[in-house]
Amino acid sequence: MLFHVRMDVRLPHDLDPDAKAEIIAREKAYAQELQRSGKWPQIWRIVGEYANISIFDVESNDELHTLLSGLPLFQYMDIEVTPLAKHPSDIKD
Repeated sequence: MLFHVRMDVRLPHDLDPDAKAEIIAREKAYAQELQRSGKWPQIWRIVGEYANISIFDVESNDELHTLLSGLPLFQYMDIEVTPLAKHPSDIKD
């Protein structure tokens, strides 16, 4: 199942700089692990924002929820999920 996911990060302005660096490092490692596994095949930064648009390829809604809620920055994110289906005009198999 494919999902289009927009993630907007809203870190508190008073977050300790060391804590911020640590959580961002954990986020990057987790995101790269999911990319290597094929679960997170596409990620794009939204220019001028602390946000991204991503494509997830997972087995179920529950799996997507588990992966997203496992993001270290999850508590600081606004997330919008849109399920995707193949378009009938798509020429790729």
